[in-house]
Amino acid sequence: MLMKFIEFFVLQLLSQPAILLGLVALIGLIIQKRSIDQIIMGSLKTTIGVVIIGAGAGVISGSLIPLGEILNVGFSIKGVMPTNEAVLPFAIKNFGSMGALVMVGGFIINIILARVTKFKFVYLTGHIMFYVSLFVTAIYVSIAHLSGIPLFVVGSITMGLYFTLMPALLNPYTSKISGGENFTVGHTGDVGYWFSAWIGKYVGNPENSAEKFKLPKSLSFFRDSTASMAVTMVIIFLVAVVAAGMSYVEANVSKGTNAIIFAVMQGLLFAGGVTVVLAGVRMMLSEIIPAFSGISEKLIPGAIPAIDCPVLFPYAPTALIFGFISMFVGMTIGMFVQMGLGALYIILPGIVPAFFAGGTAGIFGNSTGGWKGAIVGPFIVGIILTVGTGYLIPSTGALATTGSTFGDPFYATVGLGFAKLVTALTSLGL
Repeated sequence: MLMKFIEFFVLQLLSQPAILLGLVALIGLIIQKRSIDQIIMGSLKTTIGVVIIGAGAGVISGSLIPLGEILNVGFSIKGVMPTNEAVLPFAIKNFGSMGALVMVGGFIINIILARVTKFKFVYLTGHIMFYVSLFVTAIYVSIAHLSGIPLFVVGSITMGLYFTLMPALLNPYTSKISGGENFTVGHTGDVGYWFSAWIGKYVGNPENSAEKFKLPKSLSFFRDSTASMAVTMVIIFLVAVVAAGMSYVEANVSKGTNAIIFAVMQGLLFAGGVTVVLAGVRMMLSEIIPAFSGISEKLIPGAIPAIDCPVLFPYAPTALIFGFISMFVGMTIGMFVQMGLGALYIILPGIVPAFFAGGTAGIFGNSTGGWKGAIVGPFIVGIILTVGTGYLIPSTGALATTGSTFGDPFYATVGLGFAKLVTALTSLGL
């Protein structure tokens, strides 16, 4: 009975970012002793803001998934797709119950550490928390053969440290990007974001921001993020459709819609999705930050929420596109490197991680290295993500044969190192 309640609490409540952040806003406003109408309004607007972000992200993913298929067919590529949402059903089937427990235990440890240490970060990206908890559980089960209480304890400690330390790594850069706003990013692109910000200092100048690009008057519409994204994505879709063949697209992807019309509409759909995300971010931030100050003042002095990466999209939309395209190119090159090395698993360039993780990496790179940083960091991260993920797959046990895998920079770097460490410790009998 207790296990079913915990599974419901985690899988149905905490893994829903809108509900989790809405509850945080509710608690914060109650602690501040706000009026009933302010509590209801603040909680609802926070929740609805996150729902809007999720709706926009769904539109973006919905437009990118067919693009990935078209590109794979157009360039005759087959392999493993690095997309978290694709591997999720298999991960839940094999590790869902213990993964849920590990997430709860890790979150409790995160709150304790935020209360008693100098690391005041509270991880609030519910679905990412669940994904990483499933990954860590898979590694401990598949390599160390842990189960029961030992698995719960070790997994919870691991996740508690992750939830606390990774946002701390990004906070100095996030603060610079946002102009000192009281939040940081909690997302598994974290290693890529940090690397892009770090290398940006050596390849460019933040004064030469991607947002300052001077354009001819005839192209000045590119200064508008919605227009620039629409044009860019329409062009990308058109190239992909031509490469795959219009007849293939119409028969297998567009459900009979003319391939050119389909390409144009998917590009516009993508831009519309990004616009929706930006609107949701603005609504959510306007409520969650003041509400979170109540928790900061009373329960965890100085607490800083770590939230999903789209929260940074409004600050550098041009760098977002630079990072997206650059990381996709890097992932493509990484795939060919794998082919040349005769890798057992060939990782396909994932459009979804390229946009969310690559685009956000572009924003971090831009903050320290301008437009050059927005390009160089995500490009290198794309190569690392592809090659590293290929080496990680054998460590994921039952998930290794699903045709999909976890698809963000964290898994290909720290995640790979973590798997190798667990392997080494297990071989020593520890």
